[in-house]
Amino acid sequence: MPAPHSITAEKLARLIGQPTAPRIVDMRTDAEFARDPRLIPGARRRRFAEPAHWAPEFGGQAVVVASGDGGDIADGVAAWLRQERVPAERLEGGVAGWAAAGLPLVPEAKLPRRDSNGRTVWVTRQRPKVDRIACPWLIRRFVDPAAVFLFVPPAEVAAVAARFDATPFDVEGDGIAWSHRGDRCTFDVMVEELGLTGFPALEQLAVIVRGADTGHPEIVPEAAGLLAVSLGLSRMFADDIEQLDAGMLVYDALYRWCRDATDEVHNWSSHQPRGARPAGDGR
Repeated sequence: MPAPHSITAEKLARLIGQPTAPRIVDMRTDAEFARDPRLIPGARRRRFAEPAHWAPEFGGQAVVVASGDGGDIADGVAAWLRQERVPAERLEGGVAGWAAAGLPLVPEAKLPRRDSNGRTVWVTRQRPKVDRIACPWLIRRFVDPAAVFLFVPPAEVAAVAARFDATPFDVEGDGIAWSHRGDRCTFDVMVEELGLTGFPALEQLAVIVRGADTGHPEIVPEAAGLLAVSLGLSRMFADDIEQLDAGMLVYDALYRWCRDATDEVHNWSSHQPRGARPAGDGR
């Protein structure tokens, strides 16, 4: 049983990817981080000596504090956050324990430089359909919950990227790291390059996104449904950010289906009260 105000790596892994997941702060020292420069998905590094400076930004949202080994630094920072009325727990075993459990870690070197507010900034073509909604969902749920997305005319992506130090994605061009590769879509590439293949549900979701995005809905039955929903959303919303907000819920639902509900069926008899008979059943 976990100690008070602590959470196991396995339980945290179940929470990551959900819209209600706690924010994760990485309390490792520079020396510790240099030995393993990877982050728990969604984590952001903070200085353990300055919790009073950054605690207010959480606004009561739950936080998990991860030190190198889960020791006293994490307990101290979590206690400080709690006295600031921020629900906080420490991660048992810290980042080392997470890694020892074989859970996914995101290489820091793969992430864009953060802006003055600590956010990653991304830019892509306006009027998104599939990949350009799926990738922002992936980034916000597994990489940077505060990530910023700029949707601009295709001809302006490069200029906007340069002016705002934003990272282009799902666009063509030399030197673009985050785009299609062969028969794989950008979502596929991000799942692999960001070290997230350790989440089986994400790998299953990637196949659905690939089928919907690359014109091959026959790959899996769900791809045709995702394509239909994506095209419908693109016609419902003239504003790309409003479309992204609506699309986040679609991918939240698909991820939970991939993780928890692929074996569940829906039929009339499965929703009957115990002992009731389906209509027309004469037995």
